[in-house]
Amino acid sequence: MLPSQGSALDLACGLGGSALFLAERGLKTLAWDLSAVAVEALRGRARGLPLEAEVRDVTVRPPEAGRFNVICVGHFLDRELCPAIAAALKPGGLLFYQTFSRDRVDDSDPGNPLYRLGTNELLELFPQLIARFYRDEGSVGDRSQGFRNRAQLVAQLPG
Repeated sequence: MLPSQGSALDLACGLGGSALFLAERGLKTLAWDLSAVAVEALRGRARGLPLEAEVRDVTVRPPEAGRFNVICVGHFLDRELCPAIAAALKPGGLLFYQTFSRDRVDDSDPGNPLYRLGTNELLELFPQLIARFYRDEGSVGDRSQGFRNRAQLVAQLPG
């Protein structure tokens, strides 16, 4: 689903796995994280790629409206930031979002429910976007298999 060109943001990038993936595919990529250690490590791995890593508190300085063709968010949740994330997409832009869910099969993820999604909440946080893919297996079926403890969404801004 990725475009062959354009701009991308890895928001709350950590060590930047998504940012590197996007930049390796030719997208001009920004990677933002609050951790200076993580950003510095990513800069060392990003040499020669169209990738700029920056220490940035996205809760204080959210992304600008209409700026990105692709935004990736992994294992980060600030519900108040979701409207700004959606607004930062260009028309036709894609959001790839994955984070922890409350319906889990073990205790491997954050214990604080504020940092975990309720059932279908990820869909509800981005009502202005078109869901292209959604996955949240919860505790249905054989709990030893599948994609557990997380929800995934790929959604697109109309246009």
